[in-house]
Amino acid sequence: MDRTLRRMADEIVELNDGIDNLIIVGIQRRGVQLAERIAATIKARDDADVPRGALDITLYRDDLQTVGPRPVVGSTTLPWDLTGKCVVIVDDVLYTGRTVRAALDELADFGRPARIALAVLVDRGGRELPIHADVVGKRIDVAPTDRVDVLVEEIDGRDGVVIARRGESA
Repeated sequence: MDRTLRRMADEIVELNDGIDNLIIVGIQRRGVQLAERIAATIKARDDADVPRGALDITLYRDDLQTVGPRPVVGSTTLPWDLTGKCVVIVDDVLYTGRTVRAALDELADFGRPARIALAVLVDRGGRELPIHADVVGKRIDVAPTDRVDVLVEEIDGRDGVVIARRGESA
C-alpha cells in the first residue's frame, strides 16, 4: 500500500503541474487517512506542506432516508476558500460513484475550485454515475455482490485490501 500511495502522490503532483494551489481532501473515514499519507509523501519529496481537509458526506447522500432517523455525522474540515484551487478528493474505494457525487455537492458549499480531481486507492468498477478517477492505485474486477474493504493502520490496526465474497466478513 505504501508503494501505491507514493505513486499516487507523484501522479497527483504531475496532474497539478506541481503543488501550487493544491489542496488534498479525504472522504471520511479511510479516505482521510489515505489523504494524510499522500500529503506526507509530497512533503517528504517536495519539502512543502500541502493543505489537507476532510469531508463527511453523510448529509449529502442520496440515500440518507435509508440510513435511519439518526445518521452518524462526522466532521468536515475545510478551513480555506477553495476558489481557484486544485482540489484532489481522496477515497478508498470507487464503486457506484454516489459517494463522490455527494462529495462534489458538499465541496460546492465551500467555493468554486479551478479543478476537482479524484484519487482512489481501489477502483472496483460497477459505476452507476458517470464518474471516473483521475488517479487510481489499483483497478480490480469483482462481482457486484462482493465487497472491497480497505484497511488502514490508523483505524484497523493494519493496512490491506480485502475482497469479501457474499456471506463472508473481512
